[in-house]
Amino acid sequence: MEKKTEDRSPTNRAVITGCGSFVPSKILTNEDLARMVDTSDEWINSRTGIKTRHLTSDEESTAYLATEAAKRALQYAGLDAEDLGLIVVATITPEMVFPSTACFVQQALGAKKAWAFDIGAACSGFVYSLHLVHQLIENGRLDSALVIGAETLTKITNWKDRSSCILFGDGAGAVVLQRKQNAGRGILYSTVGADGTFWEALNCQAYGSRHPVSRPLDNPDKVYMQIKGREVYQQAVRRIVDAVTDCLEHCGLTLDDVAMVISHQMNARIIESAAKRLNLPEEKVFINIQNYGNTSAASVPIAFDECVRHSKIKKGDIVIFVAFGAGVTWGANVIEF
Repeated sequence: MEKKTEDRSPTNRAVITGCGSFVPSKILTNEDLARMVDTSDEWINSRTGIKTRHLTSDEESTAYLATEAAKRALQYAGLDAEDLGLIVVATITPEMVFPSTACFVQQALGAKKAWAFDIGAACSGFVYSLHLVHQLIENGRLDSALVIGAETLTKITNWKDRSSCILFGDGAGAVVLQRKQNAGRGILYSTVGADGTFWEALNCQAYGSRHPVSRPLDNPDKVYMQIKGREVYQQAVRRIVDAVTDCLEHCGLTLDDVAMVISHQMNARIIESAAKRLNLPEEKVFINIQNYGNTSAASVPIAFDECVRHSKIKKGDIVIFVAFGAGVTWGANVIEF
């Protein structure tokens, strides 16, 4: 059998050819939350920018949301699932401990040729995933891939904690990446980072090897997300500014060259603070957290799909994705769409 050689041509580009998103139909408003905990619409909106969020039913799992978003992205790209080479799902709320959520998506789509795995980089997971897939495609190891951010965060939300239950929603977003030669567009650059010394700022400690299911928890709330809001705010603004600045400098771009910056939708006030430090004009900063809440790894692809569908981004535009999340982790991608 003839050995297949790898195409390492520098002309290979990882081009986004399709996008899609999906959110559950059930909506939880700030007024609904005010009937559950001591809060109000004004209090939530003034601090976070959130008005509503979408919640999964008991029957809607992470793989279900991911699959629905993937179908839409494949349809947009005009690509058959059977032709996919790889499926990556970025999530911190997986279908189960194992196997990977991506394997359930592969089964549901009938993507028999695709290998599949998950990435657990929290809110930065989608940005991390694009960086990895970009490398595989540019090196000629891969022709096509489906990258999905999918979360069911409300399933690990403490609905008695008013400081955290107001923040999160469920949803999924997906993009199709294909190898194109001499395309003149695609993923141009990525920067990623992490600092584990800040792990306590954002975490969900049970049930892993440190707090296994076989041992009683010293604090039953460890099954829920724990957040140190002030520390997260400070770290997030700093890392977002640094990541976007790195992208601009490395690619020789100015803000005039960038059509849109799509940030992870963690908190509208964080995004606004980072944009102010970067001197980004309001029309170049996309915010949709008011409709979805914080959907972690799903927020960037959901926002991107919304921008594309509403013609806020057109072919040839330079777009920057940027994210910050638990770990702590952060990263950004520069894309010529």
